[in-house]
Amino acid sequence: AQYALAGMYAEGFGVTQNFKEAVKWYRLSAEQKNVSAQFALGILYANGLGVTRDHKEAFKWFKLAAEQNHPESQYNLGDAYRFGTGIDQNHKEAFKWFKLAAEQRLALAQAALGFLYRDGQGVTQDNKESFKWFLLAAAQDYAPAQNAMGNFYDNGDGVPEDDKEAIKWYTKAAEQGFAGAQYNLGMMYVKGEGTPQNYVMA
Repeated sequence: AQYALAGMYAEGFGVTQNFKEAVKWYRLSAEQKNVSAQFALGILYANGLGVTRDHKEAFKWFKLAAEQNHPESQYNLGDAYRFGTGIDQNHKEAFKWFKLAAEQRLALAQAALGFLYRDGQGVTQDNKESFKWFLLAAAQDYAPAQNAMGNFYDNGDGVPEDDKEAIKWYTKAAEQGFAGAQYNLGMMYVKGEGTPQNYVMA
């Protein structure tokens, strides 16, 4: 009931939207180990909604939810460790939490693992592993991962260079409005890679 009431205040559903009230009710629910309330409280602290923005407090609530196997919280914890938000930067810890979320099929976390493997952050650099995780995220229509797949084929990183395959992945991401992929696709048209040179399309 507390969690439902908090959601009503957060969304303004049936009551006037009031983030301070949402925080109050989410906290009561979160303190009873409601994983969704812990996650929601983390989001409110991370964004300064109904409370003063506080990344350490957001981290605390995300960690409690992540330890209960909540994939979005595991991702947010990984992200906090990756960029040092509310906690000291630690790529090994980032990798650990991203992997837990990625194994639950969370596309954001799968792509994050792809980036860590690609860049050798918190794990030994490995293009094959990077490709594997980006492909899993791309298959879920996650545009940044689709763009990364385009990069692999465009540059021949760990896979044979294949301009047509690069265009396929760039197009999927570009059609979702992903600016990096739109640029990459435009450059392929300008250079005539995998497609006839076409300045109008570019």
